[in-house]
Amino acid sequence: MTYLDWIGSSRVDIGCLVACVLAVVMYHLFLRHKLKHDPTYTVQAVNTIARSAWVKNVMQGSKDILAVQTLRNSTMAATFLASTAVLLMMGTLTLSGQGTQIETSWHALNIAGAVHSGIWIFKLLLLLLDFFVAFFSFASAIRLFNHVGYMINVPLNLAQKAISPQHVAAHLNRAGRHYSVGMRAFYFAVPLVFWLFGPVFLVAATAVMIVALYRNDRAPNELADDYR
Repeated sequence: MTYLDWIGSSRVDIGCLVACVLAVVMYHLFLRHKLKHDPTYTVQAVNTIARSAWVKNVMQGSKDILAVQTLRNSTMAATFLASTAVLLMMGTLTLSGQGTQIETSWHALNIAGAVHSGIWIFKLLLLLLDFFVAFFSFASAIRLFNHVGYMINVPLNLAQKAISPQHVAAHLNRAGRHYSVGMRAFYFAVPLVFWLFGPVFLVAATAVMIVALYRNDRAPNELADDYR
């Protein structure tokens, strides 16, 4: 099968993938637009403010035990999720080696997409890349959490400009962003897994994921019934 034949036979899958990617991009652009008018529109933005205030409170109040326990919990969570990403990568690699044995059964509900082995391998490669991004993000978060664990216990009277509360908060917020990217990668894995069954499931799973992401990303509204 030539490259053009591969593209032609997979046009439905590729079209659905492009549409889903554009939908996810538009959703994140929507969040960015909202944040310009309301800096506390998302949970991530509120957490960024909270982490900065927490670092300042810990460093000014010498709350060493609180800092160690909180950072330990964050590191353990990131470590667990990084390990999970590795296991999922191994599972994906196992599927790639058994493609000829199971792709027929996985495509039993595929009513519109391609069923040749090339598109199966392409789907698994995207899924493997997604899990690798998750692992790298969580590993980076662990690295930064460890750095913050040392910096946050430095006394303020040493007057170290590189270890000021603002500088330490910047490191902690970077760790938080890496953690958020890793969680996003796990969320994005859901539509990719459903894509193994066909492009229709990819589109449906992406739509459901965006709705779920909005409910998770939106900062709690005190006037909403769900948060009373």
